[in-house]
Amino acid sequence: MKISLGRYVPADSLFHRADPRTKIIWTVLMMVLILLCRSWIEYLIAAVFVTGCFIASKVSFKFILQSLKPILILLIFTSLFNFFFYRGETVAFMIGTKPIYYESISMSIKTIVRVVLLIISASLLTYTSSSVSITDGLESLMRPLSVIRVPVHEIAMMMSIALRFIPTFADETDKIIKAQASRGAEFDSKNVFKKIRSYIPVLIPLFIAAFKSAEDMATAMESRCYRGGKGRTRYKILKFSSADIVLTVLTAVFGTAVIVLRFVVKI
Repeated sequence: MKISLGRYVPADSLFHRADPRTKIIWTVLMMVLILLCRSWIEYLIAAVFVTGCFIASKVSFKFILQSLKPILILLIFTSLFNFFFYRGETVAFMIGTKPIYYESISMSIKTIVRVVLLIISASLLTYTSSSVSITDGLESLMRPLSVIRVPVHEIAMMMSIALRFIPTFADETDKIIKAQASRGAEFDSKNVFKKIRSYIPVLIPLFIAAFKSAEDMATAMESRCYRGGKGRTRYKILKFSSADIVLTVLTAVFGTAVIVLRFVVKI
């Protein structure tokens, strides 16, 4: 079970050199702008921009395929739901007595494109940023909340650890499934109930492994005298560079194009 979410892919690119704070804000803005897209020309511009950003990150496209694989069923379900139940005005063809509209076909394709672009945009953050840099970036962005006694460092640390352990637990799940399959577990059974029962023995060792990993990490952090963010220093100081300026300018151009087209184009 190869899951690329949470994995850091080292490289020398514009995204890797950019400050993690810039990349976190970029990810949020990209999600908002992609959700604002309505017309085909907006989706085309968004697809070109996101693809260009991914190429600029120098990350292999196989990671994108690994990111999309876990949500493939969701993509198929949502596209089919729009295909059959979204009501339009112009009938394209009939399936039995069920009319299929041009608008429902369009909505199905747009839904797939939107989800794929969202996944790629969100994945770029973890592909080009280590868990430590993401923690530092989140903590820096949330620092104003410390005025009202919000434990900013602890929240950022928990989010970073959770993100970091996604691929770890995915690999652990894969090992357990293979071990159970070698003992006769029917994971490929066509009977739904048998298939569900086969996954129950996977949960217990997975929970045990999760608690053991949490205990090991807590012990490691205590042995290194970790006491939270108070008085803590950093090996690398966050600072903005020319890569952040380039990324900001390109995103501003893309955002302006989407907002302008949203009020001009009605396709």
